Amino acid sequence: MIVDILKQACKRVYSKTQGLAGTARANRQMGRGAGGDVSRRIDLIAEKTVIDTVRTRGTDATIIGEECGRIEGKRGYIIMDAIDGTTNAVRGIPFYCCSIAYATDFRLSAVTDAAIIDLARGDLYYASSGKGAFLNGRRISAKKESPPDPTIGINVSGVKPAIIERLAPIIAEADHTRQFGANALEMCFLARGFLDAYIDLRNKIRPTDIAAGYLIAKEAGAKVYSADGSELESDLDVKTKLSYIVVANDRMREQLTALF
Repeated sequence: MIVDILKQACKRVYSKTQGLAGTARANRQMGRGAGGDVSRRIDLIAEKTVIDTVRTRGTDATIIGEECGRIEGKRGYIIMDAIDGTTNAVRGIPFYCCSIAYATDFRLSAVTDAAIIDLARGDLYYASSGKGAFLNGRRISAKKESPPDPTIGINVSGVKPAIIERLAPIIAEADHTRQFGANALEMCFLARGFLDAYIDLRNKIRPTDIAAGYLIAKEAGAKVYSADGSELESDLDVKTKLSYIVVANDRMREQLTALF
């Protein structure tokens, strides 16, 4: 099963990167990746590990990654951010992950399998379309009811003033807001019930950042929307930039209507 290959790749990245976080070796600049960001050594180590694993297991999919860009294959697509939360990783902040998804077509809604490993803790999240979301073998689900004091994740790094103005009503009314620094892992936190909503309206996130988190969140019962309130859809190109909102349940979406 393809999800087993993704899980194995995540586990190998976890093994290969142990002890690297916060070191000068992890932080060494290695040029710029296909996505345009600076590539650190830890990024390249992780990405090579994923590529080697999926190819060794006989997967002939086209591989799309922030560092490698696009490696052509014959069938399907592997979409990865081998280190999501690189800034956290190189500073030794224990919140970063490896995120890998498989899609049958070149669009987000075609993602059928996903795996994300918390590289600081070893927790492995995974999902296959129609089969639910899991954490270390245990089924997980987003909160079915919104608490009176919801916890909302909001990514405001480098956000424009106009977006801050749009978010102001939510920030003002929310009792608890959080920003951890790794979108894919934050989507997993929503999928397991730690967050009630997650918002990123910066139009900076790539499909590689969220393809795996997208499926895991949806299989956990969450809903994923674009900034205009429609269901999120996108191609899988590494140059594409997105804004999106994830809610644990319909009631939570109603509470965020000021955004739509």
